[in-house]
Amino acid sequence: MFHSSLMRLLPNIVLYLMLSQLLFACSTSPDLAEKYKPKGRKVEVVKKGETFVLMRDGEPYFIKGAAGYEYFGRLSKYGGNSVRVWHTDNAQQVLDSAHAHGLTVTLGLWMAREREGFNYYDKKLVAQQREELREVVLKYKDHPALLMWGIGNELYADGSNVKVWDAVNGIAEMIHEVDPDHPTTTTIMNVPHKVVNLIVKRAPALDILSINSFGAMHNLPGELAKTDWKGPYVVSEFGARGYWESYYTWWMAPIEQTSSEKAEFARHRYEQSVLADTSRCLGSYVFLWGNKQETTPTWFSLINEQGEETALVHEMRQLWGDTTTSTLNKPPYIAYLTLDEKFAFDQIYLRPGQTFEGAAFSYDPEQDSLQVEWEVLPESEVQDGNADKQEKPAPVADMLVRQEGTKVWLHTPQKEGAYRLYLYLRDGQNNLSTANIPFYVTNKPLK
Repeated sequence: MFHSSLMRLLPNIVLYLMLSQLLFACSTSPDLAEKYKPKGRKVEVVKKGETFVLMRDGEPYFIKGAAGYEYFGRLSKYGGNSVRVWHTDNAQQVLDSAHAHGLTVTLGLWMAREREGFNYYDKKLVAQQREELREVVLKYKDHPALLMWGIGNELYADGSNVKVWDAVNGIAEMIHEVDPDHPTTTTIMNVPHKVVNLIVKRAPALDILSINSFGAMHNLPGELAKTDWKGPYVVSEFGARGYWESYYTWWMAPIEQTSSEKAEFARHRYEQSVLADTSRCLGSYVFLWGNKQETTPTWFSLINEQGEETALVHEMRQLWGDTTTSTLNKPPYIAYLTLDEKFAFDQIYLRPGQTFEGAAFSYDPEQDSLQVEWEVLPESEVQDGNADKQEKPAPVADMLVRQEGTKVWLHTPQKEGAYRLYLYLRDGQNNLSTANIPFYVTNKPLK
């Protein structure tokens, strides 16, 4: 009896499911098409079939950018077209300099962090922050270099609190109200599925998703396909493998790639994601166009304090379409670095007060005469779990006793602890190559 009743109802159930799927498709697709239809704005994202295109002044604009605050002239000369900054400190100077060099700017609106004491459940505080940012938007919205607004940076760490994304959405809505000519975005690290889905649900006013991704960048399109985000995205930071995703020594020192390895690594990631995803990716920003101390002074620094350039700068020039790269002098190539005939993966423990040999295998493509510099730095300490807020430690004095080509002999200090041996190669053509190897000085018996 029950079985026969169910059989009579089955066609209706099937019809209901089919209609539900059809209604769902109709309810979602037109929303996306409506959101990204052409509106004749100065900068906007337009959906053409299944492809998203960033339009600026009525023309397609693919971002070939760098994240940083320096060397805008070089960026423009090398084929780049945009810069990304994280906050509005010196915003007028940044915008003016970018405009003078024919560049656009993704201008970051810094949002307070919960882990730093901001309470996103406090409606008064949230409203106050939004109104403060409104004044910033009103101040810079008409600048000709402005490309888009970056609302917050890596707020995913606070993303379990839905109120964070409510606040992001409120700011995006405010921007659309006072500056409809520039899109909005927020930045996350990689593609945390739950956080992305939360952004889709709680911050629908966002136009673009920005993704900082380094080692995991090889599969951004595939990871995004597993989420509810169906709109466009920008790779807002990429480059060398991050220290948080590197191999570690037993004393928890991350092992850094040589500058030569970084260039090859970043190029492959760029080709696998930015160039491969022609339907949703609007471009990218290489990190960092300049220099900084973050775990080491060389980890993300594409250009050092003296203005010397690493191999990744050369790779980006080619990827951006600079036609002069075939005639450029190439940086020295560093294949590997050893200490006491060991690689970093071999866990290098050295006794204090003894002499050990360091050596690098390297060559210069043009056989230029190379200037070789070595130094030893103590391992940087991470404060409050944040390696981004560091100063370069002072070199350890009287540790390098002899140098011969790309070999060096160092005399270990009596003080136990973690150190790194750094190598810098210069070819006299403004090219710089770097490598380092971590080691630990101890008197304790080694198992």
